[in-house]
Amino acid sequence: MTQRERTETTERRRSPDVQGAPSRTLVLLRHGKSAYPPGVDDHQRPLAPRGRREAALAGAWIDGNIPAVDHIICSTAERTRQTLQATGIVTPTALVDFTDAIYEAYPDELLELVLAANHTDRTLLLIGHAPGLPMLAEELAGPGSNRTALGELSAKFPTSAIAVLAVDGQWSDVGPDTTRLVDFVIPRA
Repeated sequence: MTQRERTETTERRRSPDVQGAPSRTLVLLRHGKSAYPPGVDDHQRPLAPRGRREAALAGAWIDGNIPAVDHIICSTAERTRQTLQATGIVTPTALVDFTDAIYEAYPDELLELVLAANHTDRTLLLIGHAPGLPMLAEELAGPGSNRTALGELSAKFPTSAIAVLAVDGQWSDVGPDTTRLVDFVIPRA
């Protein structure tokens, strides 16, 4: 995606008056790069220093390019909790839920969380893991998706990567091929 296309996409997302603007935005953020300390089980693995830096970059990108996040649903794994903290995007108005349901979840289990989101939430952020999160993004991306972004996402969804999906309707309407992938970003220092 060229800088001009990114700017145009950002302008469409920020302006509710643009015809065809999505009624809701779903953001999928994979946790930052984790460390592998000996004797620590997978659920308790912390972020590596690189993971903290890249999660902060992801947070800065989200803050500058996505409408205010209304609801954050985060895995209970240590690395996802630390990713959320490092992003710096939690605001007093954002609802934050931690759930075991994201850890080792399949796409259909993640979709259930989206379907259950409150109808008043305009921007929903899920912070989780591969392969569930990348598979969900691919499954939901339907007609009108940014093909370049979809190709990049399909090739690799690395740590701290962000998929942004436009939802034209209610959360309860979301399903396979019903959203538009509008952006895929891999924040790196």
